[in-house]
Amino acid sequence: MKSVGVREFRDHATKYLSLGVPLAVERHGKVIGLYFPVRADKNEVRRALDRIETNVEDLAARTGMTREELAQAFEAEPPV
Repeated sequence: MKSVGVREFRDHATKYLSLGVPLAVERHGKVIGLYFPVRADKNEVRRALDRIETNVEDLAARTGMTREELAQAFEAEPPV
């Protein structure tokens, strides 16, 4: 996944959005947002969202964590 600083993204959003690739937008080296391009095919988008849901549920079941705990884990600072 390509990473880009928030100012760079803001100043050149059209360029980055036209690339059609997932982007991680960062501020001071921390990810503050993700962009995933969506194709016009609504069925494909629905299937992708369903796969994400399934993966989250599988991860929760394997770790014993709740969805909220998983979300907090993704927000945590990475170990140094």
